[in-house]
Amino acid sequence: MAGRINDDDVKAVRDAVPIDSVVSEYLQLRNAGGGNLKGLCPFHDEKSPSFQVSPGKGLFHCFGCQEGGDTIAFVMKIDHLSFSETVERLAAKAGITLRYEEGGYNPSHQRGERIRLIEAHQAAAEFYVRALESPEAEIGRKFLAERGFDQDAATHFRVGYSPAGWDHLTRYLRGKGFSDKELITSGLSQDGRRGPIDRFRGRLMWPISDTAGEIVGFGARKLRDDDNGPKYLNTPETPIYKKSQVLYGIDLAKKDIAKASRAVVVEGYTDVMACHLAGVTTAIATCGTAFGNDHIKILRRLLMDNGSARVIFTFDGDSAGQKAALRAFEDDQKFAAETYIAIAPDGMDPCDLRLAKGDDSVRDLVEPRTPLFEFALRQIVGRYDLETPAGRAAALDEAAAVVAKIKTSSVQREVAVQLAGFVGILDQEFVVHRVAQLARWARDKGGDNAERGARRGGPQAPRGAAPQQTAPGFSGPALNLRSPAHRTERELLKLALQKPALVSPAFDAYGVDEFTAPPYAAVRRCIEEAGGAEQGLADNREYLVAVMDAAPDNTVRSLVTELAVEVFIGKTIDETYAGMQLVHVRLRAVDRRINDVQGSLARLGSHVAPQDLAAAQNEVWVLQQYAQSLRAHGAAAL
Repeated sequence: MAGRINDDDVKAVRDAVPIDSVVSEYLQLRNAGGGNLKGLCPFHDEKSPSFQVSPGKGLFHCFGCQEGGDTIAFVMKIDHLSFSETVERLAAKAGITLRYEEGGYNPSHQRGERIRLIEAHQAAAEFYVRALESPEAEIGRKFLAERGFDQDAATHFRVGYSPAGWDHLTRYLRGKGFSDKELITSGLSQDGRRGPIDRFRGRLMWPISDTAGEIVGFGARKLRDDDNGPKYLNTPETPIYKKSQVLYGIDLAKKDIAKASRAVVVEGYTDVMACHLAGVTTAIATCGTAFGNDHIKILRRLLMDNGSARVIFTFDGDSAGQKAALRAFEDDQKFAAETYIAIAPDGMDPCDLRLAKGDDSVRDLVEPRTPLFEFALRQIVGRYDLETPAGRAAALDEAAAVVAKIKTSSVQREVAVQLAGFVGILDQEFVVHRVAQLARWARDKGGDNAERGARRGGPQAPRGAAPQQTAPGFSGPALNLRSPAHRTERELLKLALQKPALVSPAFDAYGVDEFTAPPYAAVRRCIEEAGGAEQGLADNREYLVAVMDAAPDNTVRSLVTELAVEVFIGKTIDETYAGMQLVHVRLRAVDRRINDVQGSLARLGSHVAPQDLAAAQNEVWVLQQYAQSLRAHGAAAL
């Protein structure tokens, strides 16, 4: 095995790769104030963004699921990599050569599995691109030309060709140092009678990339009549390729999807190419599977999933395309975005439409016109004989359940009125009432009311923070942000982590016992073990890493990242504000000590020894004078 990566190199990687640039490869980020960015969390489903990134500190934290950490932790979590694999991947991105404590420079055969499989796919893509220029690939070039794609288009989309022999790619990749096991695991090769052979042979090749732009698989199109395989053959499920979790073209489209708050879902690789070349650069496609829940998660993070976002599905006008549209509608309610359907005249797909009528027709096709729910209703109603009362009743029963799923009550009512017209029922209010009744039943069964009630209830808390936290793993009372003491302790810890210059050196003289909430006391102890807040004056990022490293478990570590990125309650964060938090925390500690001493004296009564009574009274007098000075002079009395 490779040796441990040099600590200085890990630090260099962490500093060299901005966390916001890495996170932006997976989701859209917007300004959250206070120098932070926000987006929809990639680690759990949510309707409003609670995931925050602090570029200045190199940290992320989700206030919903409590995931948090630095750039390395983010990549490890989202791509399921080991620590060394993540550092190697980020080092390659930053152009940093890593040193290993026990093994010198890391040879390629020692790299982590994911990195090796990604490198194999990159090498294969380059091989296929070169092969497209060969005489044998004339059939592939002709296929592209007939569909309106020239060499520049092929180059832009990195389209290639897999030679028709048994093991051309396999032998090439072996020569690059990849093992037979790696080639089989990657799905680029498969077992043959005499060893591995190429999985793709004599086909046009499209590389499939993940959101980060790394090639994880291929789509291969049949070109010859003597090829007995399927029309399209994709990479099998591998450690890096899950067909339900990839979208073809997402690497090219993600920036424009985020910018325009719009995505166009088409059915094939050539449709994506046609759309992009026609100027519809938000087009993506699924890879050999129906559009499903995992695809929705990818788009929601890029769209920020707000009410102004648009998702347009293009499907063939045949029965298969209609079924695909209805399947897509089943997941429609998982979007906050509005969903539409676009079906070209004569049932042409975007590629055929571009060939027949030009780029303008493709751009016109994907302009949203028909809401997906309206299309679904017409398809449902069309299956029944509306000339009979029984047919109208059956159509209403099925379609009303669909309308009841519409998010907005005003839109729901409007569509219910439309449904009455589709079915031919003159009593519109009857249909509206029926839909509303079904919606209420669905809410009661699904618990949506409880969720909304939970969002409405509770005390006012700092932006991004939960109003009350039970702090799993800690003993003592739950955090209650209505408590002035807990609220002030939280602000002081945020200052110590985010702006240590404002509270140093005074903060480092504060004892752990001055923090009444056990979770906050644990964070104070981490800061102490990291050398104190003054360590943050020289290098804030390394200081935060040291504080997180000092955390005894993931619960405390999560709270550290939460406090390190959470915005402050105050509007102006300066020495005056910091002084107020320092004074309030210290004053409460002094008052608690006064109460403790006086309480002890009261309990002992006449049984206290004279010398102990004098000492206790003197302590109370000194504390009272200190408290009076703090109230009169503020932070200057600390």
